[in-house]
Amino acid sequence: MTSDLTAPAGRRIVIVGGVAGGMSAAARARRLDARARIVVLEQGHYVSFANCGLPYHLSGEIPDRSELLLHTPASLARTLDLDVRTGHRALSIDRAVRKVTVRSAAGTYTLPYDALILAPGAEAVRPPIDGLDHPVVHSLRTVPDVDRVRARIDALTDASGQDAPTAVVVGAGFIGLEAVEALVARGLRVHLVELADHVLPPLDAELAPLLAEELLTHGVHLHLGASAQSVAAMDTGSAGAASVTLSDGAVLSADLVVVNVGVRPASRLARDAGLELGARGAIRVDADQRTSDPQIWAVGDAVEVIQAVTGATAPVPLAGPANRQGRRAADSVCGRRTTPQAPVLGTAIVRVFGLTAAVTGASQTQLRAAGIDHEVVHLHPAHHAGYFPGAEQIHLVASFAPDGALLGAQAVGRAGVDKRIDVLATAIRAGMGADDLAELELAYAPPYGSAKDPVNMLGFVAQNVLDGTMPQWQAWELDEVLATTLVLDVRSRAEYDGGHLDGALNIPHTELRQHLRAVREAAAGRPISVRCASGVRSYLATRVLLAEGLDARNLSGGWLTLQAARPGVGRAELSVAGRR
Repeated sequence: MTSDLTAPAGRRIVIVGGVAGGMSAAARARRLDARARIVVLEQGHYVSFANCGLPYHLSGEIPDRSELLLHTPASLARTLDLDVRTGHRALSIDRAVRKVTVRSAAGTYTLPYDALILAPGAEAVRPPIDGLDHPVVHSLRTVPDVDRVRARIDALTDASGQDAPTAVVVGAGFIGLEAVEALVARGLRVHLVELADHVLPPLDAELAPLLAEELLTHGVHLHLGASAQSVAAMDTGSAGAASVTLSDGAVLSADLVVVNVGVRPASRLARDAGLELGARGAIRVDADQRTSDPQIWAVGDAVEVIQAVTGATAPVPLAGPANRQGRRAADSVCGRRTTPQAPVLGTAIVRVFGLTAAVTGASQTQLRAAGIDHEVVHLHPAHHAGYFPGAEQIHLVASFAPDGALLGAQAVGRAGVDKRIDVLATAIRAGMGADDLAELELAYAPPYGSAKDPVNMLGFVAQNVLDGTMPQWQAWELDEVLATTLVLDVRSRAEYDGGHLDGALNIPHTELRQHLRAVREAAAGRPISVRCASGVRSYLATRVLLAEGLDARNLSGGWLTLQAARPGVGRAELSVAGRR
């Protein structure tokens, strides 16, 4: 073992790990300290690459692989005077003497540091699936990963003749959905396996069916509520072909299997050095990214952060927070004023063929788990003025505290989703509530939005719900509603004939005032649960009924939300009874 003691004047900053957090820290530290000796240790061959772009290179949308490689050791040495060492793995940290033991192809050596920044990232979760070492099984996290998958697809398509190769994707999270889209674009038949009961588990359950429908439309076979149990060789005449057995008994043939079921913090180095870890194995840091050792900082997917709404602590493997953490750690190392780590919202977005899904803040599931009281609001506005050609519907869900504070928001649609979720993420960060959303002044012209933007409408509706102007019921209350209330369907007769709830009374909202006696008689003292297609006409009807002293509630999001949350509604529960 040798010791690398050659260092010019100035502090010696050692960074373990590159990519988002590590390279942001290295670049920022260089800009702040021109004399520092900055060494970056990266165990892989690529220190700075666009890992979020990997699925789009797989699909061919980013055709040139070199576009993913943002910097090389040579370019970083030339532009920032950084000593970047790829193929160098940090083995251990001796905190007492401030040295890192490193292994490379040339041997093992020790590297002293004045400040150490850990950016080890995350490692793929290896699920309990027999046969994961089969050659058809791949993950999609690194440049070599995507190289191997592309090579496999090229070999399959060259040899397949008329039959499209088959891929099985295990895990329907963000990366899994991007992989599915890429594989379909390459001409493969795709099966998607997800243990949860809906795709994209972070998404609220009433929005996920929209993604499922889009996947089905593009020929993807869905296996929800099932897990992969084993991958085994199969004698089909196709080299490397395998069978994938699922927990529900299904057996899928596969020429390619992509497994992405999540990641865990790569915190072994920190753990072995005795640094404090959180309950889920992430490195615990303060608001300046400093660990329990005052000379060691940590950033990126391996660190523990606080969820902004629920206060829960967990790692959040997202590029945005990792980049900001790298900058913050460098500021702290160099003795600069920092912008302390704010609680993380977990804002994320994914494209699923023609749809976009995005989330920010806390989901309904997280709020319920945390015991946080909240009201949920559903809207289906157009992404720009409805009279301007090309208007697309946005399915928008948001949760509000009883005092009006915005707690979380999610959206699915074909256009305008990113814009609204970005505004709502900013609103949560700023502590805004329903009243603030209602008064936000946002850019408007018919090609871009509406005079009452969907964000404003979210505020208006939340105000009505929270102050009692619009009592509401939710799709998940359907069974209780059918058993204990009168369901009043205020859509047109033609809409009603196209699908409705068993036992519902149909009176179009424009005729409601003329039939109030009939409503009273049908209700017979029961509450009245009003519904229409999207919640707008039923809101008008609910106000009429409330003015008459009746106990009425409006279905949040209307029939659109109900059918998404309860896909069987409108099919198995169709009836011709109860129409007026």
